[in-house]
Amino acid sequence: MKKFEEKTVKSEKIFSGKIIDLQVDEVTLPNGKTSNRELIKHPGAVAVIPITKDNKILFVEQYRKPLEKSLIEIPAGKLDENENPIAAAVRELEEETGYTTKGLSFVTSFYTSPGFADELIHIYITDQLVKMENPPEGDDDEFVELHELTLDEAKQYVLDERIHDAKTNYAILYLHALGRM
Repeated sequence: MKKFEEKTVKSEKIFSGKIIDLQVDEVTLPNGKTSNRELIKHPGAVAVIPITKDNKILFVEQYRKPLEKSLIEIPAGKLDENENPIAAAVRELEEETGYTTKGLSFVTSFYTSPGFADELIHIYITDQLVKMENPPEGDDDEFVELHELTLDEAKQYVLDERIHDAKTNYAILYLHALGRM
């Protein structure tokens, strides 16, 4: 038995969408009582920390409807069904920035919001960027603008809340901890 395990009594799918599924599980708690858990099922995602030859970080700015504002983020995207995370990371890098890479290194994976979602995001880093002559088109409903920032500029964007999401904050903290920029 897992510590504090909650055993599922029944599960009801409420919504099935393009990006997420929502279900409500009735669970038995460790003390024997029951409760309901609203769960978001997500296929997972990837993100890339792209470093240019002149030691700048590539970011994309895009509008985030749940927040009703634009954020500046590292390139990222959802995994397609049965997609290899490295292949997805390269795809997202190419679609969102117009660059490809000669190699990615794995940094970490983490759960974005484990209190209600199972989304696992895999983060990679590259300093082997190559500008593409004919980059692939991004998603029809995705509009992004490319930004190149130094690490110090990115830290200021965090303070200004222009960078305000977990994966990008993690990337900046990671680069700061490495002391490489």
